[in-house]
Amino acid sequence: MTPTLPLPDRTVLLDGGMGRELRMRGVPILETIWSANALVVAPEVVRQVHQDYIAAGAEIVTTNSYGVIRADLAKEGIEHRFAELNRMAGALAREARDRSGRKAFIAGSLPPLRGSYRPDLVGSHAEIEPLYEEQASLLAPYCDLMLCETMSSATEAVAAATAAARTGLPVWVSWTLHEDNSGRLRSGESVTEAAKAIAHLPVSAFLVNCCSPESITAAMPELARLPGGIAGGYANAFRPVPADWTLEAGGLLPLRDDLDPESYAHHAGHWHAAGARVVGGCCGTRPAHIARLRQMIAKESGA
Repeated sequence: MTPTLPLPDRTVLLDGGMGRELRMRGVPILETIWSANALVVAPEVVRQVHQDYIAAGAEIVTTNSYGVIRADLAKEGIEHRFAELNRMAGALAREARDRSGRKAFIAGSLPPLRGSYRPDLVGSHAEIEPLYEEQASLLAPYCDLMLCETMSSATEAVAAATAAARTGLPVWVSWTLHEDNSGRLRSGESVTEAAKAIAHLPVSAFLVNCCSPESITAAMPELARLPGGIAGGYANAFRPVPADWTLEAGGLLPLRDDLDPESYAHHAGHWHAAGARVVGGCCGTRPAHIARLRQMIAKESGA
């Protein structure tokens, strides 16, 4: 039996971006460990960002574990803190929820391990699945679900979801899409092909994230037709990501200037109309974006 979350019968709201938000608040974001540096130098700001998203209406907040990757921590000489930082990411999300006094689920973020948006760098299932299992086991005690996010290929998602399923928690998979608005993964695989690859696993939601809103709009009809799970999306606010981009070589990606909260909500409205049950924001979206989505959801549900 596939574990599921007890979600309300309406659109559910995820939180927004973490790494770029931390940088906007003055926290140093390194080109090696990205937002994980905030766990080292400003954990209280991480907690506050979570609280601000909950206050804006987020019903699911995601742990700040996207940059907590063994190989990247080693570049900063702190690989020995891998377990500590994963546990801290989980604990800060839980503390934020407790302090808010509101109901919210906590999603444990399982990220790409060898660079975002790069299906050519993923590696084999045998190489990465044990790494995902280690991270999932550290996050699970603090979480209500495991979120395998920004998966650029079917192989990457299968490895992450296999490990996530061993926690016994609900598992959500979120793929990142190509910049050509084809609705396909960055690997070139279709959403349907990627879903078939994880059909044997207890995955209860199929999402797409960290790509343009237009890409999500293109993919949502196909995504919503997938059997066995709910559909959703949370876009970034980046300009198109170069195919060969890496954080260390390419640095911070520039943000679009046409995705204010109102414009972003307009895109999310298209996702909802196509069948999305979960919406939120990724890199470059802020609490104001989530607050505007909350208004949209309230209007749709008549609340």
